[in-house]
Amino acid sequence: MQTSDKGVAFLVAHEGIVPAPYRDSVGVWTFGIGHTAAAGPPIPATMPRGMPADLDTVLREVFAVFRRDLARYEADVLNALGRTPTAQHEFDAAVSFHFNTGAIGRAAWVNLWKRGQKADAAASMLANWRKPAEIIGRRTAERDLFLTGDYGKAKATVWQVSSTGKVIWKPAKRLFQSDILALMGREDAETPLHRLQRALAAIGLYTGRIDGIDGPRTQAALSAFNRARDEIAALNLET
Repeated sequence: MQTSDKGVAFLVAHEGIVPAPYRDSVGVWTFGIGHTAAAGPPIPATMPRGMPADLDTVLREVFAVFRRDLARYEADVLNALGRTPTAQHEFDAAVSFHFNTGAIGRAAWVNLWKRGQKADAAASMLANWRKPAEIIGRRTAERDLFLTGDYGKAKATVWQVSSTGKVIWKPAKRLFQSDILALMGREDAETPLHRLQRALAAIGLYTGRIDGIDGPRTQAALSAFNRARDEIAALNLET
């Protein structure tokens, strides 16, 4: 079992992304999406500091590292659960919890879950893993995902960072699920709307971001295309 696309987007939205080394809340050098030296190379303390000139290239590196890290956390969750019947959203919530805490093997809520006491497990997850206070929002979201399958709609934020390793809480970029999947190299990241936007952009009708969102710019470009097609059809009929 692996984290679903929605689960990946959920986890990354709650973790946030810092595209250069930074010191976390306890002073540990960290990179990208929660990657530290404890997880293996690259070693954040030895990496170039400050915002990269080519953000997109570094984001691809961030997600390559994240993909390797995530596999280890998924394996830990599977090992902790054993033969416990597990829905996809439950697994995704457990992976997010473990990625944040590293505690899937000792958390009391997991034992409650394995005994079939899912409501008690969800309550225990929130009641016993709520420090520091800033984590309560994430833990509440994980509890809700575990119980109801509600992934929410939060986008992932790429934060700015200084050359001294201090996170600057100003967004450098925001990523939709499709952006995250593309950066991870998922084959299914490109949707029909992405392809439509690319086609419209190729003929100069769409000038927005290729984001797979059926927004006003996409609709305007499609309307312009349909008008042009109708005009061409009318000219052909006249001749």
